Amino acid sequence: MKSLQGRGRFARLATGIVAIIAVGAVVSACGNSGLTLARQACTHVDRSITLLHQAQQQPTVYEGTRLDQQAYDALRAAMPIAAEAAYHDGQWQALMTSLSESDRVPEATLVPSLQAECSMATNSIFDQAPPPSSIPAPSGT
Repeated sequence: MKSLQGRGRFARLATGIVAIIAVGAVVSACGNSGLTLARQACTHVDRSITLLHQAQQQPTVYEGTRLDQQAYDALRAAMPIAAEAAYHDGQWQALMTSLSESDRVPEATLVPSLQAECSMATNSIFDQAPPPSSIPAPSGT
């Protein structure tokens, strides 16, 4: 009889641990909002812009080119994070699109739009409603 009581306690303890882990996983998944991810991507974007400005002020071509490459690498590191942000919240689609142009358009050209999009991420309120859209809602057939 004592053995059954021990097993029952162990089963309740194991069930409690599994429940705590499951709740933690659900809560952490909720924390991966589009805004949080956009802010993470913008950290890379800000670093990239800083490196780009430093590259433009270098006295040697070698040092400027090296910093340009680091700026490009930082910008490209932001891409998958911005794509995930856009997946979770469509309002970050513009950020993802601007970053995806970085392989075809010089970064200096993208800086104004990237700064504006990252300003939105920095100044957004958590769970802010997305901006209004001119796209009509799908018809309910």
